[in-house]
Amino acid sequence: MIRILICDDQMIVCEGLRVIFESDPEIEVVGIANDGAQAIDLIPTAKPELVLLDLKMPIMNGVQAARLIREQFPMVHVLVLTTYDADEWVFDAIRSGAEGYLLKDTPREDLIKAVKDTVAGKHHIDPSIAGKLLNAVKDGAQPQQPDTMMADQLSDRERDVLRLLAKGLNNPEIAQQLFLSEGTVRNYISEILAKLNVSDRTQAALMAVRYRLVD
Repeated sequence: MIRILICDDQMIVCEGLRVIFESDPEIEVVGIANDGAQAIDLIPTAKPELVLLDLKMPIMNGVQAARLIREQFPMVHVLVLTTYDADEWVFDAIRSGAEGYLLKDTPREDLIKAVKDTVAGKHHIDPSIAGKLLNAVKDGAQPQQPDTMMADQLSDRERDVLRLLAKGLNNPEIAQQLFLSEGTVRNYISEILAKLNVSDRTQAALMAVRYRLVD
């Protein structure tokens, strides 16, 4: 029996996926999470073999969650199921440890097969996504290297805050970790957003991972 945890911020999607997967006698849905942080919290008790992740979610998105799952639970497989096929989402998810990348219009039979194959050690990439990856390889695209000028703008304390932000911690949790007030954390985050030229925490976290500004 393959134990899977579904993570998507739309409950109707989660319930639909539960019906699809539990129609197969070899698959059991052991949990549902509505953001990446919930998924990570559920893993120790639900003990899934595979986490099926959406990408764009509140609190902690799928890219951040994939990276943390691979770091904290290396035996758990990560399969992305999303509506997003933009290059930046694809490459960030795969760099963060996703073993497959499927779009939500994937047929039921292919979803079930992808779950079974991923647990068996194979990789499933949606055909439209595969084309992007092949083109990147053909064109000699390399993973983005750290943006030194951007990194140099951040102070050591701002890097500390960004590292925890990228791990999905909220302001009170960051304040507790760094022995700061919540107001000071808010000020640091405002400075980080300005220096990275982004408008919200999610974009800052994605940029931190993409440019390796944090470990």
